[in-house]
Amino acid sequence: MTTPVLSIVTPAFNEGENLLRLHERIVAMDWTSLGMDFELLIVDDHSTDSTPEVIARLVARDARVKTIRFSRNFGSHAALTAGLEHATGAAAVVLAADLQDPPETIPALVAEWRKGAATVWAVRGGREGESLQTRLTARIFYSLIGRMTKMSMPPQGVDFFLLDRAVIEALRLAPERNTSLIAQIQWLGFTQASLSYTKQARAAGRSKWTLAKRIKLSLDWVVGFSYFPIRFMSAVGMLFAFLGFLYALFLIVRHFVFVIPVEGWTSLISVVLITSGVQLMMLGVLGEYLWRSFDASRQRPRFIIERRRGL
Repeated sequence: MTTPVLSIVTPAFNEGENLLRLHERIVAMDWTSLGMDFELLIVDDHSTDSTPEVIARLVARDARVKTIRFSRNFGSHAALTAGLEHATGAAAVVLAADLQDPPETIPALVAEWRKGAATVWAVRGGREGESLQTRLTARIFYSLIGRMTKMSMPPQGVDFFLLDRAVIEALRLAPERNTSLIAQIQWLGFTQASLSYTKQARAAGRSKWTLAKRIKLSLDWVVGFSYFPIRFMSAVGMLFAFLGFLYALFLIVRHFVFVIPVEGWTSLISVVLITSGVQLMMLGVLGEYLWRSFDASRQRPRFIIERRRGL
């Protein structure tokens, strides 16, 4: 009888200091008791440090290690998508290369999967090495995202999870651009379960998750999976139209009833500046939708693979 394989998909960008330790911890797990073997699929997002050399050593040392290298930096979500498309296991675990998500949590994910869950989320019960401000900001962000997209998001967010083969195949049918992989998985449905774990402090190096990338992902999440921005624009437009009508009525009553002359420049300039700012904001939101539609219509590949090893 063939031993089932669990694919472990790890995106890596300048993580040369962490990959060796990640591999050691995965190999040290009791795979015999788990009744599975593994393949470690590392997606190199065009790293510029020692990551390619470290991966080459791992591939030469362990046949279960496979790798893809992008032709340029396409981002972590593109790396995850590429890894899942090349995964061959009965299920796949998405695992960060920085050791913040402990590989020792994998058996608990597999146990939930064997109970019938197609998607198993590892929810951050605690976050080591992060300030109260960071945790509070994350909670507010995911709460707002959940309300705007009508998705039940864990309050601290998720980026460590297991997917059944059926979910992976369903993701292949939705080759979207400028999107959030987590939101896509939530949208697909299937039977979902969750378990809590403690997100550990980064082992080495520094986070590549910059503020610009966070803002980009937030826009992708909201614009791609919510009609909230469009509805909000309509509501603001109606509100300003109503306020404008009230202001005009106020000026008419003031002029004809109380015989008070209408002051021109101050009130006029204030109204023009406010309405112009709101209109520009609305045009920006529409531009986000239009740009995403245009980007999808060009049908450029979501990522380009420079080379493969072990595949």
